[in-house]
Amino acid sequence: MQQLIVLNDEDVVRLLPSTDVRAALERMFIAIADGNAVQPPQTLSLFPAGGGDFITYPGISGSDGVFGAKLSPYIPGPSGATITAWTLLMSMETGTPLLLCDSKRLTTERTAATTAIAADLLAEKDAKVLTIVGTGAIGLAHLRHAEKIRSWQEVRLCSPDIAKREGLPVRLDSDCPVAKFTDADTAAAGADVVMLCTSSGTPVIDALKIPAGALVTSISTNVGNAHEIAPDTLGRFDVYCDYRATTPTAAGEMKLATASGQWSVDRLVGDLPELLAGRAAERSTDRPAFFRSIGLGLEDIAIASALLTTARS
Repeated sequence: MQQLIVLNDEDVVRLLPSTDVRAALERMFIAIADGNAVQPPQTLSLFPAGGGDFITYPGISGSDGVFGAKLSPYIPGPSGATITAWTLLMSMETGTPLLLCDSKRLTTERTAATTAIAADLLAEKDAKVLTIVGTGAIGLAHLRHAEKIRSWQEVRLCSPDIAKREGLPVRLDSDCPVAKFTDADTAAAGADVVMLCTSSGTPVIDALKIPAGALVTSISTNVGNAHEIAPDTLGRFDVYCDYRATTPTAAGEMKLATASGQWSVDRLVGDLPELLAGRAAERSTDRPAFFRSIGLGLEDIAIASALLTTARS
């Protein structure tokens, strides 16, 4: 019987540079398309008396022979909320635990890598201007994963307090300049790709200003019905997501737009399994595109499995 490996954040930092996060995620999405992986819905569980909540992200990867779940709590406190994440990986052959790891940093990396995969598939091939709204750890991870998917001529970083942010890059390794903005709509104007990487529960850009051909990506946060674009603008986009079986019932703007009759799930053009397997319709540039990810348990399982392989080696 293989011994359970426990990895804390320091271990993860040490092993991540030797782990191909994007490749692990691409294999996982193709496994979904081929029926070799199962993604159950994520669940939100509330603590008693408004004391917080936690989201369970389960997943089963037959191609890797593992199953498991990530638990991510949101615990409010007087000095701000505490958010952690731990992933348990178990063997489909023996039913025994294989890995327990601090996955907060892994969550950041897989979120950014998933967005980069989608942007690589959906952005116009000659895209030149990239805007990233949000300059926290997730925003900067998006920059790391996205900087090589196109020959960017300009990158824009945006956050209201960006003047106080230290250590932000001024140029990419390709020598592409990095500009700083405080207003999201100004930063998004004329951009080919706009990556929204905030923890906001309300819109951060005016999606009506996004032109045909441009791509907007958006991520999730623990805020109930969180949405980084207004639900009533969803209908003007060709909409894609990480996984059509689960995202529309969890993504805030999709839920709200569906409830108001302004959008419906049958208008989803494609998800990442379909895109990577070549089974989605080719993207039209006559309209802007919107990609929404909510974070799948299988993403956590895939990256944890890849990290386990790195740890064993």
